[in-house]
Amino acid sequence: MKTDMIRIFYLCILLILVSAITLNASPADSTKLKVLTYNIWNGFDWGKDSVRRESCVNWIKEQNADVVSLQELCGYTDEMLKEDAAKWGHQYSVLLKTSGYPTGITSNKPITLKAKVIKPFWHGLLHCETYGIDFFVVHFSPADSDFRLKETKMVSEMIKNSGSEKYIINGDFNSYSPFDALWIEPNTPLKEKNKPRAGSKHTNLRLGEFDYSAISTILGTPAIDLALNKVDLQDSYTFPSEALDGLYKQTLETIKQNAVRIDYIMASPILAKDCTKVEVYNSGITNTLSDHYPMMAEFKIAE
Repeated sequence: MKTDMIRIFYLCILLILVSAITLNASPADSTKLKVLTYNIWNGFDWGKDSVRRESCVNWIKEQNADVVSLQELCGYTDEMLKEDAAKWGHQYSVLLKTSGYPTGITSNKPITLKAKVIKPFWHGLLHCETYGIDFFVVHFSPADSDFRLKETKMVSEMIKNSGSEKYIINGDFNSYSPFDALWIEPNTPLKEKNKPRAGSKHTNLRLGEFDYSAISTILGTPAIDLALNKVDLQDSYTFPSEALDGLYKQTLETIKQNAVRIDYIMASPILAKDCTKVEVYNSGITNTLSDHYPMMAEFKIAE
């Protein structure tokens, strides 16, 4: 009888310990994933602005992102991107090209290159896989609404043909979202700014009106704009930044007047359900780092 009582006592102690460990432990089948996208503005003046490059690299390091998508890596080589990535703790990186306006991606986990597509895109398309997610790093045409529509149709078709259920499309879309039409439509100065110059064969408008077709195409892939219900969309502008003050006839007044969202992180519906947070960093030091503002999305995903 005494032996049985001792066994029961130790069994109770064991059950209490197991319960305590279970309650205090983090779920073993999920992990946090932080995804950052940033247009760094002409590769820090094609590598000549070392001060801005160092400041930007340090800022990215502070964000502790797991995956970083970059646009306008002008003048970059594979080694340069690898060097920057190492400074923010990423061992893996892929650069789209070494001419023009390249995109790139870095990660703290291995990256599988799926495709580098230069033509017929304006700047090219980079498709990689990391964390079991297909990443499409985009930088669509800054000058032509018809061209952007063609680009988004191609990306959407590639995703559909891939059969992937977990994908992220992120980068500089140079496109307005229909979700932002409420404050974009009455912005007459912004419409004037988008009107084509005399003799130009390109226009950012469609029949003289703001164009939302590119973003609408991506949304129909299907893809979810992760900023929805996570941030105030009107306050989450990504372009232009105060770094453009005094350049290209820009003033702080016109910069504020023309502030819009053109950089996005879009995700497949199944992945969007795991998004827990979105942040656009459009104040403070990021006013000096680029003409665009960076944004980051956080996910709680299955390992």
